[in-house]
Amino acid sequence: MVVNGSLSKTAVNGGAGAKSQVSGLSVAALTIITLLFFTGLFENLPEATLAAVVIAAVVDLVNIPSLVRLYKIWTGRLGHDYGWAARADFLAALAALLGVLFFDTLTGLFIGIGASMLLLLDRSSRPHIATLARESTGAWVDVARHPDLTPHPEVPVLRVESGLFFANAHDIHETIRAAVGPSTRAVVVDAETAPFIDVTATGMLAQAATELDRTHVRLAIAHPVGQIRDVVSRSATENHTKIDVYSTIDEAIAGLTGPNSEALHD
Repeated sequence: MVVNGSLSKTAVNGGAGAKSQVSGLSVAALTIITLLFFTGLFENLPEATLAAVVIAAVVDLVNIPSLVRLYKIWTGRLGHDYGWAARADFLAALAALLGVLFFDTLTGLFIGIGASMLLLLDRSSRPHIATLARESTGAWVDVARHPDLTPHPEVPVLRVESGLFFANAHDIHETIRAAVGPSTRAVVVDAETAPFIDVTATGMLAQAATELDRTHVRLAIAHPVGQIRDVVSRSATENHTKIDVYSTIDEAIAGLTGPNSEALHD
């Protein structure tokens, strides 16, 4: 927001065809001339007339097609994963719009920022965690998008499509627990799409590994980026927890189901 700027005045200026700062100088000159010689003409001007001028000036700033476009950016999968928060951009824009209408521009701006932050936290706390299966080409893909494929019967592979941090650590922990079945030998967390991890999520993985170890199930990390590999390895050493780290999912499957394979630790 420009300091001391006026949205309605800028809209009038732009609507009149202004292209440069010369328009500001022209307005300043006309304002001085009006104050010196023409104040009597505007002394009894009704406020309703001024309001009509402002409304006519800013009506073009109401962009309904943009709101409609934001509303349409939605899919059934997003709705399934995030519920009412699936249309996050539309909700944030609507919150800012209502804030400006009922309060003022600055308040509406902060309401829009606050709504965006809350929606971001809500969606981050419930990341999409895909169960993966191996295609004939060797690629590991989301079973929900490829219902013809079957996950590994003994080693479920989970891909967290988000960073691992305090807001979603509990949700990830519960998903790891739910993936364990009677025939499960290990659980692999594919971290290829997880760009970072914090202390809370690291502690969650250590706790999950300990819980799984009690039932003779191992926890492994595949495709770790540099930070996740370093943090998980350091945490496993400090907490005396066994978290296997592999370069790929195929190596993880082989290492966890083979008789003599070892995890790759840096």
